[in-house]
Amino acid sequence: MNNETIDELRSYDLRLIQPRHGYRFSLDPLLLCEFAGIKEGEKGVDLGTGCGVIPLVLGRSAVGVHFVGVEHQQVMVGIAERNVRLNGLGEQVTILEEDVVHLRAHFHVSSFDLVTANPPYRKRGTGRISPRAGRDLARHESTAGLADFLVAAKYLVKPTGRICFISHPSRLAEFFALATELKLAPLRLRMVHGHGEADARMFMIELAKGRKGELRVLPPLFVYGENGQNGEEVLNIQGRGNE
Repeated sequence: MNNETIDELRSYDLRLIQPRHGYRFSLDPLLLCEFAGIKEGEKGVDLGTGCGVIPLVLGRSAVGVHFVGVEHQQVMVGIAERNVRLNGLGEQVTILEEDVVHLRAHFHVSSFDLVTANPPYRKRGTGRISPRAGRDLARHESTAGLADFLVAAKYLVKPTGRICFISHPSRLAEFFALATELKLAPLRLRMVHGHGEADARMFMIELAKGRKGELRVLPPLFVYGENGQNGEEVLNIQGRGNE
C-alpha cells in the first residue's frame, strides 16, 4: 500500500509495517529494548506499543518469551497485529486494543516480569504540533498521562520484576516525584545524548515495586561519535546487520 512502508531490522530478523506519513518509531524503542533486556520464559507488556516494535524485538530476543503490546489507536493496533503475523510471532506476541487506564479489567495484579513504555513525552498543549496524523497522539498526552502509565506499570509488574521507561529529560523531576508517591524504587538511570557536548535528549530508567535498592546512574549513551556518525554502541543496537 502506498501509505505504508515495510522496514527491516535485520539484526532481529524483523520486517515492520509502518505508516508512511504517521507516527514512525525512532531509535528510542530500540535503546529501551537493549536497556531492559529479556530473559528466557519471561512475560512482558509494552504500554503504548505503536506498531509493536518493542514486543517484536523482545519476543525475538529470548526463548519462551510472551509479550503483550497495548495500544489504544485503532489504526496502530491493526498495523501491530499485521506485524505480528508478518514475522510469524503469534505464539510470542499478542496485541491488545485498550487504553492504559483500563488494564485492570484485562490482567491480574503482578502478572508480568517486565513492563516497558515509551510514553508520550509532551504534556497536552505543549511543544510543536505535528501536521502529520497520528504523530501528536504518540508525542502528546491524550487520555493517559505519565502518572497513568506509572500506575498501570506498578499494577502489572511482579515484585520481583522490573519497569523500564524511556522519556524526555523535561519529565525527569516529575518522574521521580511520581515514583516516590507510588513507592516505586528507581534502580538504574541512563541519560541519552546526541553527542558529548549536547544536553541529554532522553533518559532511560528501571523501577521496581515492593523492594528497595540504591540508584545506579550508568555512563551516558552518546548517539553520535566524534565523526558525526552513529556511535559504536548505537550501531550495535540499531545497525548490526542492517546495512
